[in-house]
Amino acid sequence: MDSLQKQDLRRPKIHGAVRGAPYQPPTLSSLQRLLWVRRAATLSHINEVWPNLFLGDAYAARDKSKLIQLGITHVVNVAAGRVLVHCAMGVSRSATVVLAFLMIYENMTLVEAIQTVQAHRDICPNAGFLRQLQVLDNRLGQETGRL
Repeated sequence: MDSLQKQDLRRPKIHGAVRGAPYQPPTLSSLQRLLWVRRAATLSHINEVWPNLFLGDAYAARDKSKLIQLGITHVVNVAAGRVLVHCAMGVSRSATVVLAFLMIYENMTLVEAIQTVQAHRDICPNAGFLRQLQVLDNRLGQETGRL
């Protein structure tokens, strides 16, 4: 099986009907109606909402045996304002994500972001990631008028 087919298995396509009329953003009240009308019969601590994508509560996040049983390998916590971004070594992939975050959300240049992170941790994004960060830096520079 080639990588494209494997990728398709991991990230299923959203099945949508062919629309005749252009999409109209729903009103707040219609969204609220949609959320209240289509309620699941029972509420559990964790549910698979898409293949390999689970939604749950803090109880489920602490239930290691349940996480192992379901084959869950990663947990994203959006309850607290503190986030750990990690990869195998914490110097290339995760560092790239943190750098991009600082550039986009804190309006830092690539150099400023690198200097900020380097002041606290040794990082070394690989050449491919650095090229992607350069492209982002250029794009953000043009959008903000910095370039």
